[in-house]
Amino acid sequence: MYLRSGAEANVALKDGFVVKERMPKRYRVQELDERIRKERTRAEARLMSEARRCGVATPIIHDIYDFTIEMEFIDGKPLKYLVDAEVCEKVGEVVGRLHSGGIIHGDLTTSNMIVKDHRIYLIDFGLAFVDSSVESRGVDVHVLFQTFESTHANYKELIEAFCRGYRRELEGADEVLLRVKEIEKRGRYA
Repeated sequence: MYLRSGAEANVALKDGFVVKERMPKRYRVQELDERIRKERTRAEARLMSEARRCGVATPIIHDIYDFTIEMEFIDGKPLKYLVDAEVCEKVGEVVGRLHSGGIIHGDLTTSNMIVKDHRIYLIDFGLAFVDSSVESRGVDVHVLFQTFESTHANYKELIEAFCRGYRRELEGADEVLLRVKEIEKRGRYA
């Protein structure tokens, strides 16, 4: 059963596991395409495992093939349906731990977070990378703030709650949050 089909991969539920398969890009030379898909698949699995070591809940990886990751199915609710200030404060803590570990998610949205048993799981590390720069952290947080703003009337309250949690987990959080404001201004005047 297909769960999601995206630009990079198809995600299906098979035998109780989530199977994410990176699809070939016909516009690339086959050898290059295979190398890129293998590298991205291994990198995604590695970063999910590293995130767990940072204290961030992610699906457990069961197996990796050339272009496929087989992982735990998290039977919870997408965060986008459960967003409130209390939850956003927990999200801030989760993202703070992720950033403290030097990992940038690359697609922080409420659709890429699942709540199960009062824990927030980050999913879809397909765009994740390692970087501890203020700019990369700021862009990551900015994407999440844009999600709040575009989907919730009380987005200012949600952002404030996120910031409280983020500051608890990341040394230098204030510098990142200042950069988020700069990034926002850049977008307005571009």
